[in-house]
Amino acid sequence: MSIPPVIELQHVTKHFGAFAAVQDAHFSIAPGEFFSMLGPSGCGKTTTLRMIAGFEQPSSGQIRLEGVDVSTTPPYKRNVNTVFQHYALFPHMTVWDNVAFGPRSARLDRAEVARRCNEMLEVVRLGDLAGRRPSQLSGGQQQRVALARALVNYPAALLLDEPLGALDLKLRQVMQLELKRIQREVGITFIYVTHDQEEALTMSDRIAVMNEGRVDQIGTPVEIYDRPATEFVAGFIGQANLWPTRVETVVEGQATVSVLGTTLKASAPDTTRPGPATLMVRPERITVGTDRPDRRVAVQVIVTDLVFQGPVVRLSGVADDGSEVVANLAIEGHAELPRAGESVWASWSAPAGLVLPSATSSAATNVERQRQVAGAS
Repeated sequence: MSIPPVIELQHVTKHFGAFAAVQDAHFSIAPGEFFSMLGPSGCGKTTTLRMIAGFEQPSSGQIRLEGVDVSTTPPYKRNVNTVFQHYALFPHMTVWDNVAFGPRSARLDRAEVARRCNEMLEVVRLGDLAGRRPSQLSGGQQQRVALARALVNYPAALLLDEPLGALDLKLRQVMQLELKRIQREVGITFIYVTHDQEEALTMSDRIAVMNEGRVDQIGTPVEIYDRPATEFVAGFIGQANLWPTRVETVVEGQATVSVLGTTLKASAPDTTRPGPATLMVRPERITVGTDRPDRRVAVQVIVTDLVFQGPVVRLSGVADDGSEVVANLAIEGHAELPRAGESVWASWSAPAGLVLPSATSSAATNVERQRQVAGAS
């Protein structure tokens, strides 16, 4: 027997005047899942979160919480809590009293308030700081207080709107792991909004990548990174070589494509058809050498630039047709790096190349999908 989702968005659209902030969002989130909505500013992720929280109402479609339609239910009647980038802790209260505010407002007895607060402060590892005020805490500690305060009433889901944005890089990286640990320990569904790819990839069970109000793809971090569904997802998640190409043939998941001044083999989704497309190869999947390798896809490039980036050297080159080729080279494997102006072979295994719909064909598909949704409403 399958477990019912804790949150369902059923063809949800949100308009502000003539502007469509969210278009036909349709997905569900499982109990205990760490689910992230990822995308650039203005893509609709925060608006979607605000609709789940109840701060905005959908223009059409339904939002269901634990099987109940809450599309028009006010925020205070929804069994969810929200943590924002600005934690809004009560400055005159101690850590313990900040966390106890929710259970006290729910009129729980003193013993239950104490049990919940002590338990949650242990989960966020702040039990020894319970008597301090927020001004006496670091940014990371304040964030954990905000988390404990939001979790202490055991909501069906915790909504987090870029809560790490105010922290410095090192603390943000530490808090990513802390958030995931806390989520595992309490077992509550987390719905996390971010524009930071590293945050989403580090913490999430699944990611919804949003673009211009639409959900381009939903999948695990590995699926999103290795098998992006669109050119936008491929370019937004990590680094990628994206070359315009033309699919000549497709046989059993492998395509023959014309690109970089030559003909290559690449993996292709079942929906791939002959015609214009885009070929994606991640820079870390490319190796560089002076000799053409056997049994690998290879193109000759002229090195134009080398940039030291700590664990890797970023090599840029130009292929015969003028396209840029970027490779991330591990320093240990390239004791003698090529120099600018040298001719080298850039190579990768055929499965490392993935055929994606071209940006033009993706846009046409989205326009048609919008027409279908408009016609059904």
